[in-house]
Amino acid sequence: MRDAKGTQIADGTNEIQRIIVSKDFSLS
Repeated sequence: MRDAKGTQIADGTNEIQRIIVSKDFSLS
């Protein structure tokens, strides 16, 4: 899983980041 910037993130923040990215995509 990668964040909006394309950088790899830790598994611990995986779920949180996925939600944030999903919201960002839905806004654009």
